Amino acid sequence: MSTHDTLPQPAAPADSTAPGTAGPPAPTPRELWRRARWFVAGAAALLVTGLLIAGLGNNTAYPSLDPRSADPDGTKAIAQLLRAQGVTVDTTADPGRLADAADAADAGADTVLLPLPDLLTTDQLRAVAAAGHRRLVLISPDSTALDLLAPGLHTAGSGDLPLTVSSAVTAPDCPLPEAQRAGSADLGGRLYQVDPGAGADANAVGCYPRDGYPALGRTTTGQGTEVIVVGSGRFLTNQSLASGGNAALALGLLGAQPHLTWFLPDFQAQATATGPQKSFTDLIPDGWHWAALQLAVATALAALWRARRLGPVVSERLPVVVRATETTEGRARLYQRAKARGRAAEALRRAARQRLAPALGVPLTAGEPDTGALLAALGDRLGTERPATTGPAGEAATRAATGPWDDSRRPPGELHGLLYGPPPTDDAALLRLADDLDALERQVRQP
Repeated sequence: MSTHDTLPQPAAPADSTAPGTAGPPAPTPRELWRRARWFVAGAAALLVTGLLIAGLGNNTAYPSLDPRSADPDGTKAIAQLLRAQGVTVDTTADPGRLADAADAADAGADTVLLPLPDLLTTDQLRAVAAAGHRRLVLISPDSTALDLLAPGLHTAGSGDLPLTVSSAVTAPDCPLPEAQRAGSADLGGRLYQVDPGAGADANAVGCYPRDGYPALGRTTTGQGTEVIVVGSGRFLTNQSLASGGNAALALGLLGAQPHLTWFLPDFQAQATATGPQKSFTDLIPDGWHWAALQLAVATALAALWRARRLGPVVSERLPVVVRATETTEGRARLYQRAKARGRAAEALRRAARQRLAPALGVPLTAGEPDTGALLAALGDRLGTERPATTGPAGEAATRAATGPWDDSRRPPGELHGLLYGPPPTDDAALLRLADDLDALERQVRQP
């Protein structure tokens, strides 16, 4: 049995990383870069995309009349002016805190601004009315909010169609001190009418008349809360604050008390109240639904076409026959090029153990015989001692006379080293190991 005939038969063991085993050469930095450059490029593209999405999505958009907004329709300018005059400006989006704002102020010295009070429920409006604020400023309230918060003031118009006009410079034309000091201002929006009666004081007034109806009204509740109703908040916005008497009117209405609570409307609640929200599918045009259905049918037909039965497997003769010796030599050259002497030696030893065990009657467990049983069977078959030799010259003479390890008796450790020893250190040692294993198999099969 030759070395090349033995090499391809055993499989490489899973734990072939024994000391001294030479593995494949380590890849160079250039090879590592060529392998990883596409992964690095993909990770960089994902990182840049994520940063762009995060940067574009970080823009904060505020609704109109929001004191945090510096947009043209925001009210950040008037909020800063109020703070500069010593007024404490707090914002809240929780309607429940409106009822507690009066308790937080000193002796009810507070003002509450409600942009779009229509967004509050009836119970919330009643809670605000019962809180006892010093002043309430309502911007564009509807009839329900007026009935609960501003007795004596009603929307102008008929029924569900309130009278509205665009904002324009209008003279105050009323004795309200804040309006007299401000003079002409941009007022409009919803128009109201003053109807002093039960629950309203005799000093209820209307200011800035448009089409015969005031765009600003003032009344007092039975609890002493002064209520200011404004049809539009345009005069509070950043783009209109510097025009005419808008700034003076805004400071007079909102800065009369040392504490101002600015309610932030929940426009999501308004959208829910006006009707059910549309889902994503409702926003897709009808034509896209039919296109999606056609695409699904085309996909199903393509899947059926590609998944048709191909029939039984047909054997085909290979155009070229590769000899087993060529395969063996090719694998041996690969081992030699990779300097994998340890792997090749372990493959030779394992193949030898698997062939010797059946010949000696030693069972194989998971493809491998028991070490002690195999060595004991070999000792019984070949003996455990070896005739003494006188140095290398005697050893060489013995090998020349009987062949490699052809003597009938061996030392106890020789068989273990031959079948389970360390990997060879060079190619010559690997060849000697292959010859010794062949000789051992011959001795076992022909004792």
